[in-house]
Amino acid sequence: MTRLNGTALRLTILIGDNDTWHHKPLCSEITRRAHDAGLAGASVFHGVEGFGASSLIHTSRLLSLSDNLPVAVVIVDHEERIRAFLPQLDELVTEGLVTLDEVEVIRYVGRGNHG
Repeated sequence: MTRLNGTALRLTILIGDNDTWHHKPLCSEITRRAHDAGLAGASVFHGVEGFGASSLIHTSRLLSLSDNLPVAVVIVDHEERIRAFLPQLDELVTEGLVTLDEVEVIRYVGRGNHG
């Protein structure tokens, strides 16, 4: 298990839920690659409303506009591990937003690790 505490980087990838990689959801491919790279963890969050560079508003409130709702993939790990993962996103993310934020990890514990 990756030990994670103190200063780390949060990688956030904002894409649409219709975005795909080889006919599979792009968020799933990013999560799989993060796992394969041994990163500490990844979470996918589905949004209910948003807009991006296209300026088109996507919302779950109106059925006609509920296509391609926003999705955020969030990964937190040590800086060098996150930065080593970034080239994979160059290949995968053709539309969207990728950001990095410095964060402080207070607690990172998995099930069964409650020492």
